[in-house]
Amino acid sequence: MPGDESLSVREYEILSAAIREYIETGEPVASRSLSKRRKDGLSAASIRNAMADLADRGYLSQPHTSAGRIPTEKAFRYYVRSAVASRISLAEAQRIRLELGGAETAEQRVGLSSHILVEMTRNVAIAAAQPTAGQILDQIELVPLTDGRLLAVLVTRDHSVRNRVLDLDHPIAQEELISIRNYVNHHFAGWTISQIRQELLRRMDAERAAYDAMMRRLLMLYGKGLLDVNDPPAIHMEGAANLFGIDLQLTREKMRDLFRALEEKKRLVTLLDRLLDSASGELQVQVGLEAVHPSMKPLCLIGLAVEMPSGHTAKIAVLGPVRMHYERVMGAVLHIGQSLANPSGAAVPPSSIC
Repeated sequence: MPGDESLSVREYEILSAAIREYIETGEPVASRSLSKRRKDGLSAASIRNAMADLADRGYLSQPHTSAGRIPTEKAFRYYVRSAVASRISLAEAQRIRLELGGAETAEQRVGLSSHILVEMTRNVAIAAAQPTAGQILDQIELVPLTDGRLLAVLVTRDHSVRNRVLDLDHPIAQEELISIRNYVNHHFAGWTISQIRQELLRRMDAERAAYDAMMRRLLMLYGKGLLDVNDPPAIHMEGAANLFGIDLQLTREKMRDLFRALEEKKRLVTLLDRLLDSASGELQVQVGLEAVHPSMKPLCLIGLAVEMPSGHTAKIAVLGPVRMHYERVMGAVLHIGQSLANPSGAAVPPSSIC
């Protein structure tokens, strides 16, 4: 059986059935209820004995002696290993692709993906777009400022615009700035930032660069961060209010701590970086997030990282209760990831649940 060879086929079926019923009802699951759902006539007593064994192994807990059983975090971690993402309808897939296609920039598409995920899952959605050196240069503009500073405007092919103020050791004349701008736009438009950096480093080592004043100026600006695109990722979070409608069994103080934690952008970046560090397109499910913050213990994160054609690394995730519809959420995250990574509609790589 997936995840734990010590479980027999019957134990696996009973545990999975108990988890699915608990997800639907939120109430402790009784052996009699599971017995009625089975078609093989297995008695409630036999199911009760199996559930007792599962409880001894830490898969089920019993809030009261006379109550049914509740799946533990261990049970949910086991369950997600064999969960299969649901497919979304063709109409919904077309709607999503149309909405994302209407965004002008990669950052806007990633931000919109969080809104769509909230609509699809009714949980909390988190999305981040990290620019990389894979972005393609469209053009640069250089504007002199006062006090020996320079405004560098970098425009990439995905319509993203980045402004960076460079502190210069010596001022550069307007005519020289125009020559540098024209040189970069003529020779490097259509190159990735990474390719431009490699070529400038190559030319930096070339003997002829030492005798070219314009090239020396350009290399100096490069050293000051002219082509630096390593900006902090833009974080988008929506749907936090949905947590109010979920019984997380948190005190008012712990609920307040949870919302404070979600308001911290730095903590959200940490959450995505620590839990979504696998290969692009590989779906990950993390049950219980107390390692990030104690108040997040009853929560689960389902997400993935994808490489976008624009040269961005996008991380998208759904944050919700441990008692969530995993297959539905997994399907939503996978489809949004596919839409971001492959606008043409090609399939994402096979997923891996951990």
